[in-house]
Amino acid sequence: MWDYPRPPRLEPVRARIVVEVGGLVVADTTSAYRVLETSHPPTYYLPPGAWAAGSLEPAGGTSFCEWKGGATYWTVIGGDRREEAAAWSYPDPTPAFEPLRHHVAVYCARTDRCTVDGEVASPQPGGFYGGWVTSRVVGPFKGVPGSWAW
Repeated sequence: MWDYPRPPRLEPVRARIVVEVGGLVVADTTSAYRVLETSHPPTYYLPPGAWAAGSLEPAGGTSFCEWKGGATYWTVIGGDRREEAAAWSYPDPTPAFEPLRHHVAVYCARTDRCTVDGEVASPQPGGFYGGWVTSRVVGPFKGVPGSWAW
């Protein structure tokens, strides 16, 4: 992933992406996008139809990405579990990231499990970024202690 580009690249993913919360599958798709950026494992964005009915509710807060624009946050609900602001989207993305409109990404640390083609993903270190670590990517990753200025 150190050969991932800057600015980041957006690409479609045909791998099966599954998100589980509260013991339930809350999202499942083979039509996601991923963002590849230097020093980060991929972040996956799932289309609206991937999410189970009632699994997303608007949450407070916003943030800004220099590449993608303004983000809004979502609470993820599965079973009896609610994870406030555990997912985000770009309702009005920059032109380069227009395909992400209406797609939602999730912090895998805030779920029971996230998988990419059946492989369980680990969260990007540090809790701030939303990348998913699988055997297909090699660190070190931004987010570990001391990496803020990378």
